[in-house]
Amino acid sequence: MVPKIKSFCSYGNRPVSTLHLKADFLINTWKIDKYKINGKDFTSLIPKYTETFTKNGNYSYAWSVSNGSGTWKFINNDTEVKLSGTDKQASRLLHILKLKQKSLWYYYIDGNDKHEFHLIKK
Repeated sequence: MVPKIKSFCSYGNRPVSTLHLKADFLINTWKIDKYKINGKDFTSLIPKYTETFTKNGNYSYAWSVSNGSGTWKFINNDTEVKLSGTDKQASRLLHILKLKQKSLWYYYIDGNDKHEFHLIKK
């Protein structure tokens, strides 16, 4: 029997039962579609922003003002992605809201602020 798909991920009509296949959805270069801080739209502040997750666990982001790189891995039953080594921080925790073949939505908390990213496949 194939396990049920977790509610945060959508994989079409295909059953998904392995971390490898979930990673296949994340491994990509993504571009910004929407960026919100505490529910308010700030997308215009980060035009041309991209993030890249590679098969070998590397992560990078780039936009007109800044860029950085580090590593990534799934944690907490694959509901979160831990980024390490980016922005001179030890780590950042991304809480996945939606992961589809062509879209990735997540948020992270920075102090009292909730930063929410809606990314689409580049």
